[in-house]
Amino acid sequence: MSVSQHVLHLQPRSFDRQQTLSFNLDIAPTPTTQSVGNDYFENIIHYLSIQEPHSNLVVEASSSIEVFPQPTQPAHESSAPWEHIAQQLAAGSPEIIQAQQFCFDSPYSHADADVQQFALESFLPGKPILEAAMTLTARIFDDFEYQGGVSDVSTPVKTVLEMRKGVCQDFAHLQIACLRSLGLAARYVSGYLLTHPPEGKEKLVGSDASHAWLSVWAGDLGWVDFDPTNRVVPQDEHITVAWGRDYGDVSPISGFIVGGGSHKIKVEVDVNTSD
Repeated sequence: MSVSQHVLHLQPRSFDRQQTLSFNLDIAPTPTTQSVGNDYFENIIHYLSIQEPHSNLVVEASSSIEVFPQPTQPAHESSAPWEHIAQQLAAGSPEIIQAQQFCFDSPYSHADADVQQFALESFLPGKPILEAAMTLTARIFDDFEYQGGVSDVSTPVKTVLEMRKGVCQDFAHLQIACLRSLGLAARYVSGYLLTHPPEGKEKLVGSDASHAWLSVWAGDLGWVDFDPTNRVVPQDEHITVAWGRDYGDVSPISGFIVGGGSHKIKVEVDVNTSD
């Protein structure tokens, strides 16, 4: 490779549920130019340009993050009916414009009639939005098989629905498409997930996962996260890096390479806790 330029979404966000205390990037070879900024969704992004011949690019990101105890959420069944939330979003009030932008199809999360019908099996008339979203989360977990190698980021949502298998980004894209097909606002969340070794085994370095889940906008309750891959409402073992419309907005490393040849990607994630 003679030249490469990249945009990195690797620095975790700071918001009400977590605070990034420190962040460091080690890059080899050393970039010719490097800068930091924010994207449209206020995620932190790092730009880098390498303008010398190189056969490898190694990016190591390390963070220290404080994850706060989650506030007690109201019972899902006490949230507003989903149709009421959809009507709020359709009304176009200026105060919810930030949520409204997540109501529309995006390149990697596009709904069709079959996706909408799948969603409606959970979103029955008058059902509270969070209860319906959890029902949909559980159905994806129960009815779909987690299997790598059967999809990639460009796999359409309708194909995932037909195959009933995929990985975390597929399940997040599917649930987002379901929600948007009903006029609801949903955003894609990228981050890390603390995993636990089998009983009696040591935790292996690099054994944790880069992960994806989603948030749904629930009116006065704001954004509420759901993880269909694990059938949970994310708590303190989910670390948020970035959010956007879909994976394309928050890819950990994107850019271009000039110089020919094939290339391989290797990713390792390690999440450790401290008292």
